[in-house]
Amino acid sequence: MASHIVGYPRMGPKRELKFALESFWDGKSTAEDLQKVSADLRSAIWKQMSEAGTKYIPSNTFAHYDQVLDTTAMLGAVPPRYGYTGGEIGLDVYFSMARGNASVPAMEMTKWFDTNYHYIVPELGPEVNFSYASHKAVNEYKEAKALGVETVPVLVGPVSYLLLSKAAKGVEKSFDLLSLLPKVLAVYKEVITELKAAGATWIQLDEPVLVMDLEGHKLEAFTGAYAELESTLSGLNVLVETYFADIPAEAYKTLTSLKGVTAFGFDLVRGTKTLDLVKASFPAGKYLFAGVVDGRNIWANDFAASLSTLEALEGVVGKDKLVVSTSCSLLHTAVDLVNETKLDDEIKSWLAFAAQKVVEVNALAKALAGHKDEALFSANAAALASRRSSPRVTNEGVQKAAAALKGSDHRRATNVSARLDAQQKKLNLPILPTTTIGSFPQTVELRRVRREYKAKKVSEEDYVKAMKEEIKKVVDLQEELDIDVLVHGEPERNDMVEYFGEQLSGFAFTANGWVQSYGSRCVKPPVIYGDVSRPKAMTVFWSAMAQSMTSRPMKGMLTGPVTILNWSFVRNDQPRHETCYQIALAIKDEVEDLEKGGINVIQIDEAALREGLPLRKSEHAFYLDWAVHSFRITNCGVQDTTQIHTHMCYSHFNDIIHSIIDMDADVITIENSRSDEKLLSVFREGVKYGAGIGPGVYDIHSPRIPSSEEIADRVNKMLAVLEQNILWVNPDCGLKTRKYTEVKPALKNMVDAAKLIRSQLASAK
Repeated sequence: MASHIVGYPRMGPKRELKFALESFWDGKSTAEDLQKVSADLRSAIWKQMSEAGTKYIPSNTFAHYDQVLDTTAMLGAVPPRYGYTGGEIGLDVYFSMARGNASVPAMEMTKWFDTNYHYIVPELGPEVNFSYASHKAVNEYKEAKALGVETVPVLVGPVSYLLLSKAAKGVEKSFDLLSLLPKVLAVYKEVITELKAAGATWIQLDEPVLVMDLEGHKLEAFTGAYAELESTLSGLNVLVETYFADIPAEAYKTLTSLKGVTAFGFDLVRGTKTLDLVKASFPAGKYLFAGVVDGRNIWANDFAASLSTLEALEGVVGKDKLVVSTSCSLLHTAVDLVNETKLDDEIKSWLAFAAQKVVEVNALAKALAGHKDEALFSANAAALASRRSSPRVTNEGVQKAAAALKGSDHRRATNVSARLDAQQKKLNLPILPTTTIGSFPQTVELRRVRREYKAKKVSEEDYVKAMKEEIKKVVDLQEELDIDVLVHGEPERNDMVEYFGEQLSGFAFTANGWVQSYGSRCVKPPVIYGDVSRPKAMTVFWSAMAQSMTSRPMKGMLTGPVTILNWSFVRNDQPRHETCYQIALAIKDEVEDLEKGGINVIQIDEAALREGLPLRKSEHAFYLDWAVHSFRITNCGVQDTTQIHTHMCYSHFNDIIHSIIDMDADVITIENSRSDEKLLSVFREGVKYGAGIGPGVYDIHSPRIPSSEEIADRVNKMLAVLEQNILWVNPDCGLKTRKYTEVKPALKNMVDAAKLIRSQLASAK
């Protein structure tokens, strides 16, 4: 019985790739240095999977930014502003597309389906000159082969690539991206031909958009594309992989009828209904790659349940045609449980990171082939029983409080217009008030102090003193720049979710459980293993300290319940919405303590609310109902004069704008500049928004510093569709990934732009 891994984490067990990328970007190392680190990591990954007994080992899943950008490079689809003139695409052009450079902005970045991973959105139009411009897929296959490892090269499928793209600026909105399919397929044919010549016997084409609600003409595009590729694919075994949800019946029918395809991969963790489709009808003689090991969470697999599923499938597809696989790429999990020193033995026994999931896949494959590791299966059953019965998991008081939420929608008593009037009397803000999103740059020295405090090498007194000095520096800078509503800069926080999770019950934290979010950006999701509550105040001390340093309003900074949920590894033994309500009650306690502590503006970030939206439209309403309700729970008890902000970033928001309005926040700041101001189109189309709103005026994920004229131009575009009395001026997102040499001039230009337009509005009266 064979085993397969869809994809694997790239960063390395100690974030080796992150540090290599940042060293290269800072000019401290060469391209050769970066490539050496990358090659070493790939070699270790392939060796690990090979030694575990994995038959189908992926290659070309290792990206320096993301796999969609790799595909853009492969196709030579570089927007003209980056000055690409042909030939093999180098790192300079590649990273300019991802991050921008001193003269041009980066391409749009958005969430990869409903995950916290991101991809760079291709910008396409009829004038794009596609060409085979990156030989990475072939080179990595040859690299693995030279090490004695036979791999399955992985490509983003051609139809998914186009459907995940957008029309470039200036291209008609009506332009059909699928009309580019013949040009794209011509390059795919070259790549596939070269892979065959290099000796590849299998190829994996990821077509995850098949799990979405697709119109008939989009499904027809799959049929046409694979018919066109059929002769090129001849002689190869071809796996088309899907993941993240159930595949709809029509898409399943289309997929399993594709020409030239040998095998089909399905997510059977998040796509349990797909099982019924497989059992009802699976094409004879084809392989089924059964994704029974969860690639998106860190809980140990239930071997007995998975084996039962696999045995049932074996009866449908045949013993020699069933392959045990992960549900999706392991990119979305932490790397290796062996590196964990912070987790206690009980919780550790409940978990499986990427390295352990490779073992799980192979253990299931061997068991199915009649070589069951009885000791491993017994240990697995014992761990599952331990988790079910552990008193650490259940808190009766929390469950009662969450159950009592039913029957109320938890709205504030006064409408937003009246609240904004009351808040303005108290805050006395100018037209187009300026603010930032929360974090300020995290210097090497700041990270050192925080790290040493955690390691008990710095006393609490010295730690508080260092944080106070940093907060004072940030407050003074904002006053110097004349920003209207200030933040304390969050020097005490490494991560917006980790910080809160460390202070809430029901959470566990890893030492090295890093997961890639985009580029070199890694996050360390907390593990929610039990009922959630707040033992004591979490932010009041720092926010009150910061407010005492200024007469201007100081925002209290919190992460919202939906974002904490979506950016954590969530317990899988109760519905997600029940866990979210528990978190909401904990944040509600914090909001009310901040208000009592004299904080009049409180930001409750819901950066990940859109990210968690299910991929199927039929499931949207239920999710949005409990997600929006959870946010309202957090602030339903505050006074009218307390201004509640929220923040959202790097997702497509237009389709949920009515749910955003239903959150009933007083002010929302929202990413806008990097996505070509798509957000504004919803207001042009007539949606009325009565609360305060701050569409971001510049992209903080690029080192580029926008001019005051550029920012003023953005603000004027906003004023064309939004009332001046509700508009705020702010960056797209928090500033902690930037340097002060970038932040100071960018914020100065932002404030100058706001003042310029204020004076223009005043003189126009």
